[in-house]
Amino acid sequence: MNPKLVFWVPAALRTAVILAACALGGWMFGWVNGLILALIAMLALVFTQLSYLYQLSNWMDDPQSAKLPDGWGEWTNIFSRLYRMRREDEKNQTELTEWLARFRQAMHLLPDGVAIMDDVLFLEWCNPAAEKHLGLSNERDKGMRVTNLVRNPDFMDYIILGRYEQPLTISFRERKLIVHIIPFENRRQILVTHDATETERIEEMRRDFIANASHELRTPLTVIVGFLEIAAQEGLDAATRAAHLKLMTEQGHRMQHLIEDMLTLSRLESVDYPMRPDPVDVGKLMDQLLREARALSSGKHEITMEVSGPDVLGSYEELHSAFGNLASNAVRYTPAGGKIHLAWKAYDGGVKFKVEDTGIGISPEHISRLTERFYRVDKSRSRETQGTGLGLAIVKHVLLRHGSTLQIKSEAGKGSTFIVCIPKTAIVTQPAELLLG
Repeated sequence: MNPKLVFWVPAALRTAVILAACALGGWMFGWVNGLILALIAMLALVFTQLSYLYQLSNWMDDPQSAKLPDGWGEWTNIFSRLYRMRREDEKNQTELTEWLARFRQAMHLLPDGVAIMDDVLFLEWCNPAAEKHLGLSNERDKGMRVTNLVRNPDFMDYIILGRYEQPLTISFRERKLIVHIIPFENRRQILVTHDATETERIEEMRRDFIANASHELRTPLTVIVGFLEIAAQEGLDAATRAAHLKLMTEQGHRMQHLIEDMLTLSRLESVDYPMRPDPVDVGKLMDQLLREARALSSGKHEITMEVSGPDVLGSYEELHSAFGNLASNAVRYTPAGGKIHLAWKAYDGGVKFKVEDTGIGISPEHISRLTERFYRVDKSRSRETQGTGLGLAIVKHVLLRHGSTLQIKSEAGKGSTFIVCIPKTAIVTQPAELLLG
């Protein structure tokens, strides 16, 4: 039905009814009285309309506290529609508030920094990641120009040139940041920052690993190929040939150990190789470590052992590899006549495996990098001891798989102490006798 008819027909009918009632009163009581009655009726009608307008005006001034009346006539529909609009508006407002709350929470949890600026680069809002990356403060710096807050020449040139098609990589606050500015709307810009420090470090480690692995494999291969070329020549006596074969065998073993260590590291890092913890016979493991250390030492060191802690859950082979690397390092880097002590002890937080020596020690600046692959404090010394440079990296990954930590205490010229801390949750109540794999 036509909306105009819906409005005007009932209004006309109500007016006609009022006029008819007034005409009837005039016929019954006289036309003067009828006109007075009509005037009173019209004044009542006008007063009712003005009353509803007044209530509507009060409601529009304060919709939360004022209440809409039920209304009469068309006012019933008007107030009903206004009430529905208010309910829908409240619903939309609630949904918008919830959406904004989720958006702010997402922005707060986002690892990338996000800062919103106006067209003249005044800061309007930033998330915690942007505060951390750029040293901003959402409360303190709001309304300030970003170029005055981020004092970096490359960033300033990026802003001045306005070539935002490609991101900018800068070093700022000891971080490697990838910065990108995205214009949106007419007078807003989004500044996005991504912290690439860890990615850069991993990429550098990858490059170093490839370079070091290539170097470590090239050296023995060069020796072997060189001796094979010499051996191919005629005229070598038996003693010289035997000496060359011995050196080639040693270099071949060196390559074999290096490749085995690299495969071990790869297996330990693989998600497809989960650890299946079993009870580890610590007494048997420690006896094996002691025998291997004494065999490597060949009587050049005084090696002692103490076992007073419980068995633990873990992988016998992996713990043997990790503990064996620590023990063999102690033998290799302790001069003849030195002392080495192996210990397995319980403490309040779990169990500790300790390797203590009176060797050459390590300077403080090297300790934090000892578990990096191929990192060596003294490369010439490492070649003498036939180390692959991967032992402590293997120790690190084995301990990570066992939920354990490594502590290193050392001082140059005064020996070193390596302590493996195994958590209390790994302790088993019953000792187990395990066969070596």
